[in-house]
Amino acid sequence: HSKLWKEIFCSGPLRPVFTKQPGSIVFPLHLNEPSREVTFSCEAQGHPPPSYRWKMNDSFIPPQPGSRYSISGGNLRISQLNKEEDAGIYQCLASNSFGTILSREASLHIAYLEEFKTQRRSPVSVREGQGVVLLCGPPAHMGELTFSWIFNEYPSFVKQDTRRFVSQKTGNLYIAKVEPSDVGNYTCVVTNTVTQSRVQGPPTPLVLRSDGIMGEYEPKIEIQFPDVLAVAKGLTVKLECFALGNPVPSITWRRPDGVPFPRKVDVNKSSGVLEIPYFQQEDAGAFECMAENSRGKNTVKGRLSFYAPPHLVEKPQDVQKAIDESLLWECKASAKPKPSYRWLKNGEPLESFEDRIQVVNGALSISSLTLSDTGMYQCIAENRHGRVFANTELRVIAVAPDFSNSVLKAQTLARQGGDVLIECRPRMSPRGMISWRKGKEALRESHRVSVLDNGSLRISNITKLDAGLYTCVARNQFGVASSAGTLVVKEPTIITSKATQLDVTVGESVVIPCQVSRDPTLDVRFTWFFNEQLINFGSHGGYFEKVGGASAGDIMIRNIQLRHAGRYTCAVQTKVDSASIATDVVVRGPPDPPLDIKVDEVTETTSFVSWSPGPDNHSPVFAYNIQIRSPFSLGWQAAKTVPASLGGQQLSARVVELSPWVEYEFRVLATNSVGTGEPSKPSQKIRTKDTLPRTTPARVSGGGGSRSELVITWEPVPEELQCGPGFGYVVAFRPLGGQSWMQAAVTSPDASRYIFKNESIPPFSPFHVKVGVYNNKGEGPFGSVTTIYSAEEEPSRAPSRVRAKSLSASEVEVSWKPLPWSTSRTRIMGYELRYWSTKDRPDTASVMRTVGNRTSAVIRGLDPSSTYYIKLKAYNSAGVGPDSAVVNVTTKRPPPSQSPVKVMWNATDSKLILKWDHVKALENESEVMGYKVMYKQSRQSRPSVVETNSTSLELSLPVDEDYIIQIKPVSEGGEGSSSKQITIPRIAVAHAIGFAPERRALPVLVTLSLYCTVRTFL
Repeated sequence: HSKLWKEIFCSGPLRPVFTKQPGSIVFPLHLNEPSREVTFSCEAQGHPPPSYRWKMNDSFIPPQPGSRYSISGGNLRISQLNKEEDAGIYQCLASNSFGTILSREASLHIAYLEEFKTQRRSPVSVREGQGVVLLCGPPAHMGELTFSWIFNEYPSFVKQDTRRFVSQKTGNLYIAKVEPSDVGNYTCVVTNTVTQSRVQGPPTPLVLRSDGIMGEYEPKIEIQFPDVLAVAKGLTVKLECFALGNPVPSITWRRPDGVPFPRKVDVNKSSGVLEIPYFQQEDAGAFECMAENSRGKNTVKGRLSFYAPPHLVEKPQDVQKAIDESLLWECKASAKPKPSYRWLKNGEPLESFEDRIQVVNGALSISSLTLSDTGMYQCIAENRHGRVFANTELRVIAVAPDFSNSVLKAQTLARQGGDVLIECRPRMSPRGMISWRKGKEALRESHRVSVLDNGSLRISNITKLDAGLYTCVARNQFGVASSAGTLVVKEPTIITSKATQLDVTVGESVVIPCQVSRDPTLDVRFTWFFNEQLINFGSHGGYFEKVGGASAGDIMIRNIQLRHAGRYTCAVQTKVDSASIATDVVVRGPPDPPLDIKVDEVTETTSFVSWSPGPDNHSPVFAYNIQIRSPFSLGWQAAKTVPASLGGQQLSARVVELSPWVEYEFRVLATNSVGTGEPSKPSQKIRTKDTLPRTTPARVSGGGGSRSELVITWEPVPEELQCGPGFGYVVAFRPLGGQSWMQAAVTSPDASRYIFKNESIPPFSPFHVKVGVYNNKGEGPFGSVTTIYSAEEEPSRAPSRVRAKSLSASEVEVSWKPLPWSTSRTRIMGYELRYWSTKDRPDTASVMRTVGNRTSAVIRGLDPSSTYYIKLKAYNSAGVGPDSAVVNVTTKRPPPSQSPVKVMWNATDSKLILKWDHVKALENESEVMGYKVMYKQSRQSRPSVVETNSTSLELSLPVDEDYIIQIKPVSEGGEGSSSKQITIPRIAVAHAIGFAPERRALPVLVTLSLYCTVRTFL
């Protein structure tokens, strides 16, 4: 039995299964073609290999030698096709020892087109203005046809328009109103779209009668569609409608219910054709064609009905059943009209005379299955528009119990006090009896121990005594089999931590415990959830960290935030059981921002602000603060309110001391014991009301300008202090001692000066000046009175007694006799010197200005041995005066370029003696007049200077520190080049001598060529 079972369940596909099924064929038959042969494909797999049979129109095709029908493999070949005998419905059947399956049905259509039978047609005589129908009468044919008409000779075809129409249903030519130009011969041309063959009928002459012209008459519809036309789902349907009449009728289409046509519908008014592509259920219904001219109208109606051949939506599936079991197969198809169902077994009608076999609405049920029920079954769903087949297999199996693919688990773990289910699922057919043993003893059922209907063993409230070896024994009429496994009982896992609620503050760290007691032989796994979502440690911004080690599942939340408030669940799991504990964490933090900030009751300097409280985050709000912002403030500023202090229950306040006519935003902050929360969203911007200006310009001053001008300046009033639109300034002024004020308005709020020009204004005369403000509300106050002088005159005289003296090779001193510092018409602010050398032009002269009533100045940065020309003039705010006389001066020769060399020094503990060689000036240099010796201690920043006319110098210096010394020559051309820097070290002995190198050496302590002598004084 075990071998048989493995054959059934482990081998490859045995029943026949189609891999290729026949498809419908339309064969184009040409009358002169010698080869007329078609082949239907059919191929199936199975073991043993299947054999094939074919049906035509539900009758088997008998295999006969020399027949036109031959089967090769599974393919059916039909030779010497006969259009009367071979057209029909074909179906392939594939069979082996497991049963027979049926392919889908395939149709064979043989398309052809014969010649017209008659050769001549009688003339058609009509009156002008009359309508006419020329009949085509196509010959015998199979396959779709198209029609056209030749007028007189090929290739002159009749063009269709509102007057002429060629029906693609009948082939007839319709002329709604005959005109003289229509006279001629008409030939019907028929084309088979499958065979692509074409035939022409005999010509039909059209002639005019001579008994007058036809009068006008109402339309007469000649082409009309059927009362009911069935259309298959997805097809394209074309409805034709054409009428004769004089005048030529117009054709319109509509639906009687008034529903407009969908976009896909094509209405060709000129040809009288209504086309509906991809026909669906919603396209069905009534249609109406109306022909109309000036003499009347006529209509025809018809209905399109929707149909669909069956399409399987629920197919029966292959099943394996045991003897005596029951079978229920559902088979459902969609179709219009509704399909009927039949069942076949191995291609033959299923005999349902037995009570145990029932077919109801396509569902097949068989009770008390026997081995003879094994086979291939076919469900057929059909209506008058087609049918479909579904193949399925039923295997009825009889096998002894077998555990080879479902042995009991070798070891089943269970916890003490828990429940366990030991499954026993042997393969056997029919279903037999299952019993259990513990050890060698038969297992007795009790309130804790029970054998389920499917044979599995359930033990409840497990104890240590339940551990042991359990054996499942299965029996049926074909044999006995058993399988065994061990039940191991473990200590239960218990969470020892208590469920609590933790109360923490934002920023703190908290540990949530999860301690367990468990069986030491089992591994334990801890999983944490936050508000039922798994915590992924290592993400979440690093807030969560496991701190419990291997035996505990504690977690720490570092720097806890408000969003971490919620329920934390610790889930503990071992191989035998699981447990969980939940801890609620309440996080106290600063309040959330207040909500719904509203501002109203706005005046010039106040507004009323109200708000709604936001969540307090578990700590009551005890204070609110209002902040304001305007375009002129540096960010948000604290607002002054009434009341001044806003408690936690205060949800409104009046903001005071606002500036008039300024746009403000408001926001509110809440504070609790934890801290101050984030500010609310800013309110909508509001503008305070305008009022009279109050602030006057600051720093009113002036003076200067051109002759006859009074220049008045001030610092503009900031926009936030202008108190309203239309802001400007009122400038008032009067001569010192005068009684009446003159006033002028300055309309620009950004203006900072006003100039009053009048030829009568005396130069440099004092005026009282004050500046006021105004806006659209009216005038504000004036500022304090300030004295300002009118513009003065330029100096009218030049300085006298100008002298120039060379001080060095690069400096010249210029002196002069000053002008009076101030008169009634002018004042002197300083002097402007212009100087240039003989190689420069006067217009490129350098300029230097003095400030104040000075009488001399030194010009520096000049070239040595050069002649310079100098002139000067006085200046004030009005301009400059006339030039003085030009003087010239020659700078001295440059100082010596050579520096002192061979510098030697001799040091004791209280004296320092320096000697050096005399510096000789070059021919173009100033003679040396003396020397400057500069010395300093190494820690000092500024040196001391001693001048001498000789080449030696004795300094009384305590030599207890390092000294830095430099020497430079002095001449009338200035100071020459300095010697190298000399460092004299602190003397630790009684006497030392040294000299400086002539080239730069180490910068701190000169050691090259340095020598010392030491003497002992007794």
